[in-house]
Amino acid sequence: MDASDELLRRAEASALLCQDGVVRFLNDPMAKALGKPVDRIVGRRMWELVPASQRSAVHRLVEHAKDQRLAMRVLELPRPGNVSVVTLVEARLTTAAGGEPLVWMHSLNVHHDLGSLLIPYGVSAKAAGLGLCAYLPEAGRIEWTGGADAVGALIPDGSVSLPWVVRHVHPGDWGALRRLLDAHTHPWTPLRFRSAAGDWHDLACQTRRIQLGFDGPEQVFGTIRDDTRQEALRQEMLAAVGAERRRADGIREFASALVAAATEQDLRRVVLTRLAATFNGAGAALALVDDRHIRLCTDAGLPAWRSAAPSQYVSLDDRLPLARALRTGTPVFIPDQDAYLRLSSPGDAALHWPGPDFAVSITPLGPGGERPLGAWLVAYGKGHHPTPDERAFMVTLAELAGQALERIRSQKARVDLASAVQRTMLPKLPERLPGLEVAARYRPCSEGLDVGGDWYDVFAVADGTVTLEIGDAQGHDADAAACMGRICGSMRAIASHESAPGTVLARTNELLVEMGASRFASCTILHIDPHDGQVTGASAGHVPLLRAHDDGSFDIHPLPVGPVLGIMPDADYPQEIFTLDEDTALVLVTDGVVEAPDLTLDDGLKRTGTLAAQALRDGLSCDETAGRILDDAIAMHRLDDLAVLVVRRA
Repeated sequence: MDASDELLRRAEASALLCQDGVVRFLNDPMAKALGKPVDRIVGRRMWELVPASQRSAVHRLVEHAKDQRLAMRVLELPRPGNVSVVTLVEARLTTAAGGEPLVWMHSLNVHHDLGSLLIPYGVSAKAAGLGLCAYLPEAGRIEWTGGADAVGALIPDGSVSLPWVVRHVHPGDWGALRRLLDAHTHPWTPLRFRSAAGDWHDLACQTRRIQLGFDGPEQVFGTIRDDTRQEALRQEMLAAVGAERRRADGIREFASALVAAATEQDLRRVVLTRLAATFNGAGAALALVDDRHIRLCTDAGLPAWRSAAPSQYVSLDDRLPLARALRTGTPVFIPDQDAYLRLSSPGDAALHWPGPDFAVSITPLGPGGERPLGAWLVAYGKGHHPTPDERAFMVTLAELAGQALERIRSQKARVDLASAVQRTMLPKLPERLPGLEVAARYRPCSEGLDVGGDWYDVFAVADGTVTLEIGDAQGHDADAAACMGRICGSMRAIASHESAPGTVLARTNELLVEMGASRFASCTILHIDPHDGQVTGASAGHVPLLRAHDDGSFDIHPLPVGPVLGIMPDADYPQEIFTLDEDTALVLVTDGVVEAPDLTLDDGLKRTGTLAAQALRDGLSCDETAGRILDDAIAMHRLDDLAVLVVRRA
């Protein structure tokens, strides 16, 4: 047989290969099938000329033929226009004219059984759990061609019309279905599909156009994967991850709120609004220990706390589980009523336990011992058993709450002490000053220890004159209050024997410098004769006076200014003499009243002067005028200490 001539004259695509797969001869149909000119094919191995997905199949065909075995294989070969040709290829050993053994590879005519070309695809698809279908555009039908039975069940009787498919695809995916059917190739695309039974499936589909045989029909070949279960699992996983993330966010916010709590009321609010929700409880309570008594407050989530603590106040020496947990510092979990009865001593009433499956977690806020801090309780309405992670988180947050409580109580003790010191240092105004009406208002800084260094003082001197002081010691803490007390006491002692305000300031300054005071202070001092209204004034770096008149006008009256007290030795403090008219009130303030980040000193003085003048025009007393000025400063959210002193002739 003349292999190089006779075999290649056949109509089907044919090629003669050396036993190593190198193409020796081929005909035009084979060159067309491979999509390359003849001169670019001859001399190359056949499996190098086909798509990567087909190379191992071609290699096996050649190997089988070399062993003198006839072999057949369905191959998918490229064709111009992104359409693949699916054909059945046979390979056998033959002999060339010179006796050289060659492998004859050629396509077989299967016009009478085109479905056989898809069988290998169906077998592979079934092994992979996929389904195969073919869309025949000219017939307008989609036919099942093989694969996993579970996927095939979505296509009744193995063949459905395109309108039937459209009705069963979610309207939101109609555009995706159209693209799958129209394109030559289309990647995996999600489709929501409702089966004949009415349940929805999450499908993934990809398509490509193929031609069955070199002169066979062209159709859209589709691969279907049912991701319904995987999608459900994915959604469950996403839901679980989302829930865990939200819980982590809640725990983080809970912790931040505990750290930020500044008072016991803040701590109660944080715990009772967040605790039950954070740990999936039905209710929560906070128990705090005071003088070996337990004070209980709840979020009213459940009316069941009487079983854990029969009244609002319980002795720390009680036999109930809550008291024992506080004494030992050990968390207690009570899973049900039976466990509660086992933990309770004989005689403890359990009549108010709300149900057999009701559960409570009791977590101390710190170690037990002689001075326990407290505990919190979380109630679960239906037999809940916290996981080890939940318990660990609860213990960690409870310890953080305990640290916050210790900090709050320590801070409160310092505030109480500093406030007591400040109350003793701020003078009480004389009940009666002949010829003068005097009023004062004071409010410490709204931050820090709630005490400050501002002060005022008013006292009568033996000769019938009156001395008024207002000042501001640096800072907003206990040290500032102590410094203020020293300055105020020193000035009163000096002024009792020295009527000149400038001299009082100079001697006070020398005393502070010699003492090495760590704080400085500003001050204004006035010496007033109530009979004729003569005023002698001096200032140590303090803000100017205001003079308000009962006609509604005011003016700013700066005094001669010396340096602030406690900084410069041998400082001089010049003084000025002027008259306080009967229609005028003097308004002395500290800088917190007239200065703020968004308010300049000039604007603040004008605002305060206007308020004082309006108050006098309205006939208000000095006390009412001082109150109006302080209320305005507070309403403006001033963060400094505030002191106001108002005086006028009676």
